[in-house]
Parts: sequence; structure tokens; C-alpha cells
Amino acid sequence: MDSASILEVENLAIKIDDVELISNVSFKLESGKTMALVGESGCGKSITALSILQLLPEVARISKGSICLNSRELSDLSEREMRAVRGNEISMIFQEPASTLDPLMTVGKQITEAMRAHSKVTHKEAATAACSMMDKVGIPDPVTRFKQYPFELSGGMCQRIMIAIALICEPLVLIAGEPTTALDVTIQAQTLDLMRSLQKETGTAILLITHDMGVVADMADMVMVMYAGQVVEYGNVFDIFKQPRHPYTRLLLNSIPHIEKDRKKKLNVIKGIVPDVHHWPCGCRFNPRCPLADKRCTNSKPRLETLNPSEHFVACWNHTLEIETSYDKS
Repeated sequence: MDSASILEVENLAIKIDDVELISNVSFKLESGKTMALVGESGCGKSITALSILQLLPEVARISKGSICLNSRELSDLSEREMRAVRGNEISMIFQEPASTLDPLMTVGKQITEAMRAHSKVTHKEAATAACSMMDKVGIPDPVTRFKQYPFELSGGMCQRIMIAIALICEPLVLIAGEPTTALDVTIQAQTLDLMRSLQKETGTAILLITHDMGVVADMADMVMVMYAGQVVEYGNVFDIFKQPRHPYTRLLLNSIPHIEKDRKKKLNVIKGIVPDVHHWPCGCRFNPRCPLADKRCTNSKPRLETLNPSEHFVACWNHTLEIETSYDKS
């Protein structure tokens, strides 16, 4: 493992019975850095994240590959050992606070529960730490909010409670699964600013799962683009936005709405849908939807190829050809 890497995933494959959901996914995550995992629904982003925490559905299994946290192989740990990792060394902010927070427990108790599960502190010490964390995440009057239930708080407040629960133990890695999806734009901006400031303070590495390419441009250092259970492009945020090479990445960027665009014109879309896992296309899995697809794309599967600079990778036979894109990060 690279000396700067906290988390490294190598050649990860996940199966349900004989059906492979995820194929040969590899990436590394460094302290104080953010990597965005992007792609349409059904591309494998969430199940990849859940595999890191060993929270796969019972029918799914890791069929090969390695998941290392500070050189420790997580897939070899027992369930009891993984419980010591979850919420402590690796935390996750789930997409929907309303369905994740327990409506029968006060939010204060839910925050202190996470802390007391991983450290020997008294209830009073945990409560003090929880109120301090609530204040850090921007919740006004934390002593009062500490005693309230999730249904007494707004969606933005509940999202901040989720962040407080995830960060109370100062994890090495934070997995943020669509953390701003249910929030309005003002609260979304505040939440992203909060994650950025807390990351700077604690050095936490963030794995950000999102559909919002604007959030990616604002937050990420590295970007991994997934399609149909595979990594199709991987690189730093500037290369991905300024010099995207895979047709899927370029079409994703081209589908971003622009305020200056002629309102009479239709929005750009990627034709077709992500294929079913039981019917992955032969060759490149994007070939049925790709405007650059040729015979080689249908017959042979491309591997991730290193571009110049060396931290930019793409899996496409025709990555040197041009298709129309119009996105400019600036």
C-alpha cells in the first residue's frame, strides 16, 4: 500500500450466486482527501461502498479482491471485529436520515450511543462530546436539541445529526452516500462546507457517492466513474472535468443543465438505460449506448489504460476520438 493511503481496494469483485455485480474495482483513498464515486443508478456505487463496511446483503459475497484499511485486510475480519471498525475507524452517512435515524430515540442518545460503543466514557462525558459535535455541525442550541426526537427536527437538521453520528469518533474514513440529495440548495451548500471544514480539522478521508457532478467539481480531489459494475475512468478532478476520455464520462458531463443554454432546446441525455446484471453486454458494457462503439467494442473488453499524466486511467478502445461535450468547470 502507498504510504499516504488509508484505504486501498484492489480487484474487488462481488457476486450474487454466479452473477457478478462488481468486477475488478480498484482505488485508493488518502488522508484528508475526497474521492467521488459517480455514475447512474445501478452502476454499483452503493454496493461497492457497503462492501468496505462488510454490510453486503446476505445473498451477496465478495468473490475476490482485497479491502485494506491501514494495511489490515477487512474481508478477513470476523463480524465482532468489524463492529469495532464500523462507526469508529470507518463511518457512513446514509442517504435518507428519515429512514436511518430511530424515531423512538432522542438524537442525543443516538449520537452518544455511537461514541460509547467504541470508547470507555461516562454518559456525562459522551453527552458533553455530543453537544460539542452538534455545535460543530451547526446545530443551534445543542443542549435543547440533544433531548429532541428526529421528527421534531427539519430534514437539514437530521442530516447534520447523521454527520455528527458519523464523525463523533473521528473516523479515518467517512463514506458519504448522497449526503445532500434530500436537502435544498442552501442547506446543501452548508452541509458541503461543513464536511470540508471538518475534514480539514480532523484529516478524515471522504468517499463521496453522488449523482451531482456540481458537487463533485466542488468537493472531490479524485473521481472514479463507474458503469455497469466496472470502473470506466479514474483520475484527479481536473483531468476528469477538463480532459474526460471515456464516452460515458463525457456524456455525463454533457448532460449537466446550463443556465445560459437556450431554454427552447431539450436537455442533453444519455440514450438507453444501464443494462440488467443478468444481461451484461459482451465487450465494453457501455457499447449499446455509446456513439463511438465499433466492432471491437462489442467483441473485446477494454482494460483500464494509463494515460498521461499517469494518475489518469480509462477503459475505452476509442478514447482518443472526439464526441461533443460542452462542460467547463470554470
